[in-house]
Amino acid sequence: MSLTSIRSHLLRTILTVMIIAFGIMSLVGILTAIDAVEYFLNDNFAMMGSNTFNVQNRELRVNIGGNGNKTKRFERIDYNQAMSFKEDYDFPAVTSVYIYGTGIATIKYESEKTNPNIQVMGVDGNYLSTAGLELEKGRNFNSEEIRQGNHVVIIGSEIASKLFEKNEDPIDKVISIGAGKYKIIGVTKERGSSIGFNGDRSCLAPLGNVRQYFSRPNMNYKISVMVKNQTQMDAATGEATGVFRRIRDDKLGEDDSFSIIKSDNLSSMLIGLTSKIQIGATVIGFITLLGAAIGLMNIMLVSVTERTREIGIRKAIGATSRTIRNQFLVEAVVIAQIGGVLGVIAGIMIGNGVSAITESAFIVPWLWIVLGLGLCFVVALLSGIIPANKAASLDPIESLRYE
Repeated sequence: MSLTSIRSHLLRTILTVMIIAFGIMSLVGILTAIDAVEYFLNDNFAMMGSNTFNVQNRELRVNIGGNGNKTKRFERIDYNQAMSFKEDYDFPAVTSVYIYGTGIATIKYESEKTNPNIQVMGVDGNYLSTAGLELEKGRNFNSEEIRQGNHVVIIGSEIASKLFEKNEDPIDKVISIGAGKYKIIGVTKERGSSIGFNGDRSCLAPLGNVRQYFSRPNMNYKISVMVKNQTQMDAATGEATGVFRRIRDDKLGEDDSFSIIKSDNLSSMLIGLTSKIQIGATVIGFITLLGAAIGLMNIMLVSVTERTREIGIRKAIGATSRTIRNQFLVEAVVIAQIGGVLGVIAGIMIGNGVSAITESAFIVPWLWIVLGLGLCFVVALLSGIIPANKAASLDPIESLRYE
């Protein structure tokens, strides 16, 4: 009888379903989008390697909307300090020293050239390993090239596709980086961009070469360390702290004059910020659902008023108050669940629109699906109980005389 009533008042049913669907869509859509952002952050920082940490002269800084957290900046790490650390650090790990030369270089090959947004980095032979980069073509730097600072370079896949559009092999070709000529010895595999770094649009040159040809006052070096597995991270960072404190002449009882940044530190910090957004989005979603509950209750009350004679006839031929109450409750629950299913589907699509933009995986938020459908059931009960009780309490004689 409830389903027959729903079909016979199709327009009213559609409007009610839309109210519920929009409420659930806003809740599931926002929360799914936040899950997509968290997946994107974890995926990007996983590219750096969960078993890698950096030694640098400043703490992490997160700047959102012009407001950033206050960070300490220490004295720069010079070349001698960085090389001393690499030599003295005897923990079983891979250590590399690198420096940023410029981020606005233009790369030329014959008549082709890139935009002036290429990052040039000076690296040692271990950098590819610690940065999680793999070679698609060519080879890594040898010790002689690193020692002498030769004019050789490893380029990113995006640069290779830009300069060599006709599937020409870039290996051993000579390109111009700024005013210098460099021979290509390798091309890295495509891996997309990570937070603050795009390996596909970077040129890697020997550390000594960048020190000489991209020199600037007070150059600041960074150190990257990759341990064999994540269980060694605490021991490795502890050893690194002790070695570098000695190199920096940090006195006993003084704070470290440097920072050790694990690859998951920034990811955890940003995900912590998204959790606050998640709380706000959940509150907004519940407010929207409250509006949907009020709308559903209003429509069910109108339905009771319109069907007063029908209720009187049912009671006259033997329907009990409980039967009438259950009929209206079932109507409310069915309408709410249809709206909930449609809202969940729409919310997943909207949330995964963010996944498509960030190029992360398609997410099926099972927790939010169960929560959404559960909330629909609760909304249906809360908004349907008053109209159902009103219908059940109608006097059959007065109802038959209605209109």
